[in-house]
Amino acid sequence: MGWLTKIFKGSSHRISEGNYNSKHVDDRFWEEPSTGLEVYAQNENEDIDRAIALSLLEEEDRKARARDKNMHLEEDEQLARALQESLNVEPPPLQNGNSYHPFPFVYSSGYRICGGCHNEIGHGRFLNFMGAVWHPNCFKCHACHQPIFDYEFSMSGNQPYHKMCYKEQYHPKCDVCKQFIPTGMNGLIEYRAHPFWLQKYCPSHEMDRTPRCCSCERMEPRDTKYVKLDDGRKICLECLDSAIMDTSECQPLYHDIQEFYEGLNMRVSQKVPLLLVERQALNDAMEGEKHGHHHLPETRGLCLSEEQTISTISRKPRIGAGNRVMEPLTEPYRLTRRCEVTAILLLYGLPRLLTGSILAHEMMHAWLRLNGFRTLRPDVEEGICQVLAHMWIESEIVAGSASSSIASTSASSSSAMSSKKGKRSQFERKLGEFFKHQIESDTSAAYGDGFRAGNRAVRQYGLKSTLEHIRLTGSFPY
Repeated sequence: MGWLTKIFKGSSHRISEGNYNSKHVDDRFWEEPSTGLEVYAQNENEDIDRAIALSLLEEEDRKARARDKNMHLEEDEQLARALQESLNVEPPPLQNGNSYHPFPFVYSSGYRICGGCHNEIGHGRFLNFMGAVWHPNCFKCHACHQPIFDYEFSMSGNQPYHKMCYKEQYHPKCDVCKQFIPTGMNGLIEYRAHPFWLQKYCPSHEMDRTPRCCSCERMEPRDTKYVKLDDGRKICLECLDSAIMDTSECQPLYHDIQEFYEGLNMRVSQKVPLLLVERQALNDAMEGEKHGHHHLPETRGLCLSEEQTISTISRKPRIGAGNRVMEPLTEPYRLTRRCEVTAILLLYGLPRLLTGSILAHEMMHAWLRLNGFRTLRPDVEEGICQVLAHMWIESEIVAGSASSSIASTSASSSSAMSSKKGKRSQFERKLGEFFKHQIESDTSAAYGDGFRAGNRAVRQYGLKSTLEHIRLTGSFPY
């Protein structure tokens, strides 16, 4: 029986990852058979012993196979019961809108095709999810293309993601601090967004004194430094590119708007001084005016009727260390009353299109006073002035689009042409749309409601008829 024992020890059975493999190892060594009766008898006895041993070995093998089959059946039944109880054979539950618990890895006991590589899974571990089965290494994140082994993952449409990959891809980031916008106690993501620029930011930045550009109103990102003007305002670099910084630099724009009024048969007969001033000088002049309506929270232009001495900016300030505008050179300017209008004041440091729209507005105030219009209600006077500002911006947007189209088809056009001399950058065209949007969406009674009423009247009856109706009745025609 020592030989039989050797045979049994030589056999092996391995089960790995749900796969059953059996290997029969035979360590016997055979010699050439001898001739003669004894040898024949011996050989016959050995043949009998060998047959008995093989029979016992086959019986043991059948028992092993039966045990292995029973073990797999029991395991499959346990897994099936676990899946039935925990998942009820329904799609996995969502958590926070996109988190899933995948089905646990189970062992395949039949013919299945992987939803990733489209090869047979065979006898091994697989994942059952979204109506398909997958090799563990084939169930991959749609963003990083690495296998998902986490207990939870996220879905977008029919695409799986690691939770962090999903967050990087879809969770909104603050355009100011560049961090993920935090989730509130109710599980919702709350953020603020500029109505025009759609700049997203954390609600906390409205309380932490994050500065805004004094022109486009965008918040200053942490990785960008706005330029600080000497009166405390901050301006972004894009707006600074076309900003008008002193009185002499504004004169060509003043000439353009005078031509705009002449094109409407509304020539301003008197030569009205135009001065660019700092914020404090504008506020001081506003206090010296006996009448007038001012656009709060900050006035950026003023049509004066009183004699005053104004401190005007005579030379463009330079930008010093830390993106700070050095104190500009100013000089006093004495205003004398020769007519109903003594001067037009504008806040310095604003982009050309914004400066022009403010100037067009104040020029309309001057035209009304110089042409004998009686004292008007705030909504009528400010409304019609806003209509003229809106008309000028529209003309600039159209002219800028036309010049850009011509420049794009002309090989001789210079790419270095300044935006202040006619060519519009893409941002400046967008900026013009923003200033137009500001006028249209103003919620104040005088400037907002007044503009909408005046604009309606001008579109329906024309500018000339509307102005004549205002002269006669002091109100817009309906």
